[in-house]
Amino acid sequence: MNIKELNAPSSTITRDVKEIEDKTGNIYKSLVVIAKRSDQIAIELKEELSRKLEDFSVYTDNLEEINENHEQIEISKYYESLPKPVNYAIEEFIQDKTYYRFLKKNIKKRKY
Repeated sequence: MNIKELNAPSSTITRDVKEIEDKTGNIYKSLVVIAKRSDQIAIELKEELSRKLEDFSVYTDNLEEINENHEQIEISKYYESLPKPVNYAIEEFIQDKTYYRFLKKNIKKRKY
């Protein structure tokens, strides 16, 4: 799924907490899912940007030479203007496009 196809807002907007809570039955569980997905999206975007900027990398030993590449600057500006990863994660979660599951732990209760 291409996250850039989502209509995620570029700035912070007010969300209905009840809508987010209803997905898992617990607001904290929902926030954990959103936070973990946000981390995944941030890593994906960073890797994608790094791959695109690798094309422009020049390996020289001279630090005094600084070349300005306008294409590289435009690519960086584009990625800076994208919505934050958490906005993508919230939008995916609300649209039921996020897969998640909770593992059940076998917790033995102690008798005292």
